[in-house]
Amino acid sequence: MTSQTTAHVADEHGLTLPGSWPGLHPTLDERSTESMGHPLGLSLAQEAVLGRIAVGALLLATGVLYLWDLGASGWANAYYSAAALAGSQSWLAFLFGSFDAGNAITVDKTPAALWVMSLSVRIFGLSSWSLLVPQALMGVAAVGILYATVARVAGRLAGLVAGAVLALTPVAALMFRFNNPDALLVLLLVAAAYALTRALERGATRWLVLAGTLVGFAFLAKMLQAFLVIPAFTLVYLWAAPTTLVRRVLQVGAAALAVIVSSGWFVALAVLWPAASRPYIGGSQTNSIIDLMLGYNGLGRISGNEVGRVGGGSPFSDGVGFFRLFDGEVGTEIAWLLPLALIAIVAIVIARRAAPRTDALRAQAVLWGGWLVVTGLVFSLMQGIFHEYYTVALAPAIGALVGIGVALAWRHRNNLEVRIAAAAALVVSTGWVIHLLALSPAWDPWLVPLLLGAATAAVALLLIAPIIRPALAPVALVVAIAVLLLVPGVASVATAAEAHTGALPTAVPQATVGVGRGQLPFGGNGGFGGFGGFGANGTPPGGPGGFALGALGRGGFFGGPGQGGIGGLLDASAASPELIAALQADAGAYTWTAATTGSNNAAGIALSSQTSVMAIGGFNGSDPSPTLEQFQADVAAGKIHYYVATQDAAGFRGTQGGSNAAAEIAAWVEATFTPTTIGGATVYDLSAR
Repeated sequence: MTSQTTAHVADEHGLTLPGSWPGLHPTLDERSTESMGHPLGLSLAQEAVLGRIAVGALLLATGVLYLWDLGASGWANAYYSAAALAGSQSWLAFLFGSFDAGNAITVDKTPAALWVMSLSVRIFGLSSWSLLVPQALMGVAAVGILYATVARVAGRLAGLVAGAVLALTPVAALMFRFNNPDALLVLLLVAAAYALTRALERGATRWLVLAGTLVGFAFLAKMLQAFLVIPAFTLVYLWAAPTTLVRRVLQVGAAALAVIVSSGWFVALAVLWPAASRPYIGGSQTNSIIDLMLGYNGLGRISGNEVGRVGGGSPFSDGVGFFRLFDGEVGTEIAWLLPLALIAIVAIVIARRAAPRTDALRAQAVLWGGWLVVTGLVFSLMQGIFHEYYTVALAPAIGALVGIGVALAWRHRNNLEVRIAAAAALVVSTGWVIHLLALSPAWDPWLVPLLLGAATAAVALLLIAPIIRPALAPVALVVAIAVLLLVPGVASVATAAEAHTGALPTAVPQATVGVGRGQLPFGGNGGFGGFGGFGANGTPPGGPGGFALGALGRGGFFGGPGQGGIGGLLDASAASPELIAALQADAGAYTWTAATTGSNNAAGIALSSQTSVMAIGGFNGSDPSPTLEQFQADVAAGKIHYYVATQDAAGFRGTQGGSNAAAEIAAWVEATFTPTTIGGATVYDLSAR
């Protein structure tokens, strides 16, 4: 291929223009007959080999980080682990994402992530590794696909930096070693961005429809959160696709249809399936997936009107405002490179301001910038339940923008203004990282002087290396990248070195000052002090707006007030050997070996005994499933063996209402059956009536 032909192909796709970035696309690099004057003296073929080695090393290092000592987290999120166990025991439970193999109630999410875990448990048996390895492999795949997406347009350097930023974001190291649905959500959305990037190259309908299909399947992982990328995807294709406006509109319509079909089939299935022969839709108050989709997991998260949720505000929705992502524990999980990513959006748009409509680099800025801004604003302003780990959805966009920004500076390294701008951006980023470190002053204080020294060297090299000795330019690049990745990398390794269990995992470091959990209106620093032993001090809440839930901690079976019951709302405790033996003795004779209030209470028993346990009221104990009449009918039919009492038998409804069925069932059991103690737990034998 001649240089003229290469230039024509590049111009056709908006990849190069006079004064822009020659050879950005890796395939164009390899075909071009023009010498790029590689600073290391490598040929294009040698550079390609080195690039493949670097990608392999990135994926290998990511795999080690995400897989090392993975079993230390045990069941991790026992709520989803119990549902994965149920899905491995019953195909109906598998299909609907039931919490229990008896199919009393589903989890409060769509079941795609459970499908993966349940299949793993079916194949390999129940263990920490069978539950957690799928998410770790999803993380490796997400890093690889992000590399491929960014490198396809901005070159290998940009792709490598993007992949490294994603891999070394602390919240990513947390969630790809955990069994929440967020891992599958991120993987599918990154894959959708890759398909969209391919569609933008030639206006390919099939790639755009594939992008819509992947977004639809992401809905099956975490419902409406998956759709937060749609505004950016739609805008970038309507603006930058190399075809006519009419065709672009029709293609977007086809992609929208793909989203509806790939997500809506399950909604239709749950609506049309007779309610009497499927599990209750957990998280809803009406046994309706529409209610769950638009209420508890949808618009209710925006407005805060989530019937059946815990409490009326803090701790699950504190920090609402434009700066939520920049402060407290949210900041130390995701925001290390967030300011730099925002700077990169502006820099890319300015650098490509003279490019044609179809410019691929500017399209990437719109794609990832729109993803970051829309999702970030929703997370910042939502009044309902919000957890820090949700922000893992921002990590791919931050990685892509930082990667492209680094490549932009590198390609124009001989321009003094660009070097000054790059040095200034590095100074701003370093100052921001030091600010975040100040939120956790006791955590690795040696990082600050090391970071300052490395940043000083990087800034000096960026400014003077091309002037004094051009061969030092690669050194400046390496040092600058090291400065960017140093602290989030150390934090990610520290996060991976810790075991994480319960419903609210957090990455390292945990901010001890700021708006996040560090300064809640109740309890001790850094934790849910009022949640019965869940915080640092374990003191009960005080003051207006607090709500005492003594069994929310990890106190094991039947501790005293404030010490926790069986797991509680946010964590699950293992059942005693005596209770396990009692449940397993005649397990085959019952649909449920036990029933208890709340999903995490039930999860600890189910996972310990590997039997089906009914979670009365679902996650919060506030769903009307089962009603007292339904529970009495199941007992009369001999379907439930034991009722396990807890301190939180009435559920965790807080101030947001919900059903009283759990309290009614507890009162009926206490009035009708004789309590006994098995392994320290108070139980009622429902078969002894």
